[in-house]
Amino acid sequence: MTSTDTPVETATAAASGASATERFQTDKSAFDAVKDVPKERVDLLAREVLEAVYATIRNHQVTYAEYQALKAWLIQVGLDGEWPLFLDVWVEHEVEQVNTAHRKGNKGTIEGPYYVPDAPEVADESGVATIPTREGEKGTPLVWKGTITSTDGTPLPDGKVEIWNADDDGFYSQFAPGIPEWNLRGTVSVGPDGSFEIHTIQPAPYQIPTDGACGKLIAAAGWHAWRPAHIHVKVSAPGHELLTAQLYFPGDVHNDDDIASAVKPELMLAPVPQEDGSVTVDYSFVLDPIQG
Repeated sequence: MTSTDTPVETATAAASGASATERFQTDKSAFDAVKDVPKERVDLLAREVLEAVYATIRNHQVTYAEYQALKAWLIQVGLDGEWPLFLDVWVEHEVEQVNTAHRKGNKGTIEGPYYVPDAPEVADESGVATIPTREGEKGTPLVWKGTITSTDGTPLPDGKVEIWNADDDGFYSQFAPGIPEWNLRGTVSVGPDGSFEIHTIQPAPYQIPTDGACGKLIAAAGWHAWRPAHIHVKVSAPGHELLTAQLYFPGDVHNDDDIASAVKPELMLAPVPQEDGSVTVDYSFVLDPIQG
């Protein structure tokens, strides 16, 4: 474990949004991945999105005052650096559903705006890992055991689990001040039989940032800003499709009305309380081979 002083700064939507935007912009692969998309498809998608906007304007007789407010709000989303937050909370779940509908292995869900690549390897040769935490990290200790296999049941000894989650106050390292760089983040290489054992802290539910433009939308629409407690993972193995998922805990009041619409029954954990106050979970992954 590493120790740190109590944060003296306050996490803000603008600061978190700026960090998320900056990290996204450093990844130059976003445009490279679609550089060969035909102009006809770009034309089709752009026109259909605009037609949906036009239909909303016509169907609900949008006023000029509402239009001007929309312009001001869209500009503020950019100034706050909250486009990654907005898109990942309200749009990504549909993109994920479309792109993974063919899979026979585990279900996935959204990545969200707070992923950081290249988290340090924390597992030993047998796949046992302790995720970095601060001295006295708040939250319930959690021990998670599982395996990574292919759809035919073959263990995948070269598999990896990237794991990250918010702390007990709802903040992510590298997106809030005063938290060690890799707190509650790590990469876990599995053992020779595809198994892993991860020691970490059970996260708490949290609200997405509400002091920026996204928060203004939430308040104006009368929505809530809560996400249920969840652990993020990216699970990979050579020759298999990358799985991005979030794992949830039964009984959370926001499992049924997650602001990000990302909860699926297949992603629910089954924690077992232990006498020492910790909980254990068993949850394994089945990855789809890459076709073609």
